[in-house]
Amino acid sequence: MAFTPHSGGPNRPKPSGARPKGPRPTMQNNTTNKDEHRINERIRGVKEVRLVGDNVTMGIYPIEEAMRIAEELELDLVEISATAVPPVCKVMDYQKFCYQQKKKAKEAKANAAKVVVKEIRFGPQTDDHDYEFKLRHAKEFLQEGSKVKAYVFFKGRSILFKEQGEVLLARFTQDLQDYGKPDNYPPTLEGKRMILIFSPKSGSQKKKEQAPKPEKKQPTVEIKGGKPEAQRDVTETNPLAAALKEAGLKGEE
Repeated sequence: MAFTPHSGGPNRPKPSGARPKGPRPTMQNNTTNKDEHRINERIRGVKEVRLVGDNVTMGIYPIEEAMRIAEELELDLVEISATAVPPVCKVMDYQKFCYQQKKKAKEAKANAAKVVVKEIRFGPQTDDHDYEFKLRHAKEFLQEGSKVKAYVFFKGRSILFKEQGEVLLARFTQDLQDYGKPDNYPPTLEGKRMILIFSPKSGSQKKKEQAPKPEKKQPTVEIKGGKPEAQRDVTETNPLAAALKEAGLKGEE
C-alpha cells in the first residue's frame, strides 16, 4: 500500500494573522447559543428587520442592508426578538455577549443560598437524656437556618416495633413546633430508617446581639494646683474680686 504524503506539504502557505472582513463565523459547536438566537446568515425567511445597537442608526432595514452594516462594523447581526413584526436584530459582538451571560449565570449560582441539612439519629429505645441532648442540638441547627433530618434507625428485628419510632418522631415534632415545621408528615420509611425533615420557621433564627456602645466620659480639666475647673476659686479668675479680698471687702455677687 503506497503512502500518500500530506497534500499541503511543508511549503504550503500559512494563513495571514489579519481577520478577514465580514461577519464573524457562526459557532457550529455551540448548540445552546444556536438554539437561543439566530445570527448572521442563519437569519432566514425575513425581508426586513428593525435594527438596534450601538453606533448604528436605529430603524427598519432590508435584511441585506442590516447584514452589510454589521459586516462593516466587524460585528454580528443577532436576532433578539423573532416574534416582533418586523423581527428585531441587534448589532453586537455575539461571542462577548455569550461570555457575559455565562459569567452572570455563574455568579448567580455562586451567590445562591446553599441549604445545609443536619442529621439527628435516634434509636427506637432512645432514653430521655439522649433525647433532650439531641433536641437541644436540633433547635440550634434550626436557629442557624439549617434543615434538620431526623430519623429513627431500626437495627435487626427492631423494625417490628416501628410504632415506637412514630411516637418518638411525633414527640420530636411537638417539641420543635416553635423552631421548625416538618416537610413531610407522617414520616417516611426508607429501608431501616424512618425519616422526618424539618425546615426552620421564619423568625426563629438567632439575631446577632449588638454590643452597647461605651459611654464617653467627659474629661476633667485640671489647672495648676491640682484643682478641677468646677472647684476653682472665683478670685483666681476675677481680678476685681481678688483686689476686694485683699482689701478685706466683699464683692457684690
